[in-house]
Amino acid sequence: MVVGLGYIGLPTAAVLATNGLTVIGVDTNPDTVNAINKGLVPFVEPDLGIHVAGAVSQSRLSASIKTPKARAYIVAVPTPFLADKSADLSFIESAARGIAPQLEGGELIILESTSPPGTTRRLGEIFLELRPDLSLDSDAGLPVIHLAHCPERVLPGRIMIEIVTNDRVIGGLTEEASEAARDLYLTFCQGSIHVTDAKTAEMSKLVENAYRDVNIAFANELSVISENLSIDVWELIRLANHHPRVNILKPGPGVGGHCIAVDPWFIVAADPMHSTLIRTAREVNDGKPAHVVKKIIEQINGIDTPTVACLGLAFKANIDDVRESPAMEIVQLLSAAAPHARLRVATPLRNGRTLPPEVSGLPNVEWSETQDAVDSADVVALLVDHDRFREIPVASLTGKGIVDTRGFWGKTALAEAGH
Repeated sequence: MVVGLGYIGLPTAAVLATNGLTVIGVDTNPDTVNAINKGLVPFVEPDLGIHVAGAVSQSRLSASIKTPKARAYIVAVPTPFLADKSADLSFIESAARGIAPQLEGGELIILESTSPPGTTRRLGEIFLELRPDLSLDSDAGLPVIHLAHCPERVLPGRIMIEIVTNDRVIGGLTEEASEAARDLYLTFCQGSIHVTDAKTAEMSKLVENAYRDVNIAFANELSVISENLSIDVWELIRLANHHPRVNILKPGPGVGGHCIAVDPWFIVAADPMHSTLIRTAREVNDGKPAHVVKKIIEQINGIDTPTVACLGLAFKANIDDVRESPAMEIVQLLSAAAPHARLRVATPLRNGRTLPPEVSGLPNVEWSETQDAVDSADVVALLVDHDRFREIPVASLTGKGIVDTRGFWGKTALAEAGH
């Protein structure tokens, strides 16, 4: 059984089902449950719909609001951060309360949710608080439940490929729990499975994303420095990367998604005294949306009722996931900072003419077709480098202000458009 049918839980459930297991997915959203039971997918992810439709048609996959009995449980619920940047474990605790009454002993419970070090142990303690008739090891002479952590390591837009081909790290509270979790993932995982303890497995996911965050922060800080020195950061990075031991990443409007924008804070919370570099990287990346807004406002100054085309809301290209998206934050900040401006937002990957609720209620924000937004704009802000934006004729940018946060069009193309 898989608890949480979001961007990780549903693909995991679908892959398990298409590899011959009978899987029940549990989610608190009735719309999600109803869609899955019809063989439909409630969000965009390449190839996921094929897996879900096939598994449902073969009665291998179903969804429910209620938590049933099962031999194995995978918990894949959100772990956002609180106002103080510490982890909000309430969704994990809620999942535990749903699972606990169904336990009899012998069950395997795997936490896939990205978590601070010690969360798997804490999950086990919650189960024992709710079910003192159970144990986490055989020494107590009570029926045993087996807990392990196996963090997801997939890239949105490639989940159905990487969930199968990527290596996995598994850490159990006991050796028996690790072995049981390894055996379950071997039903579909073609990558290597690396077994360790639970706390190290938890930390491994956080370290992977903190490493990427630090490298992105270097690129983002470099972009601001280059701008102040009138240097083309894209050309600068291209030239620097010709060094055989240099590989600078590309800058952007910030960092989004549930992983990179969140996970480093869990390390900072776990050891704030010794995580100064990781904290600074987060602050650099978190500050980039405000910098982009400042650049846009500079370009609309002097225009009585300016129109800004905001291209994209997702946190990365070619997906519709807006979790922790810097593009979303830019629209929100710009709406407040320039209430006289008309913000026309193009979101070509979302179904229908709708915007996410975080921005749909803002008085000066509206959904728009991409080319209509560009044609009517005084300033075009490229926030997400969706492939579909390649269809925009560069000539249609002539005479408009441009804020290209992704180096999307390039210096040559913009020069042809008179920039």
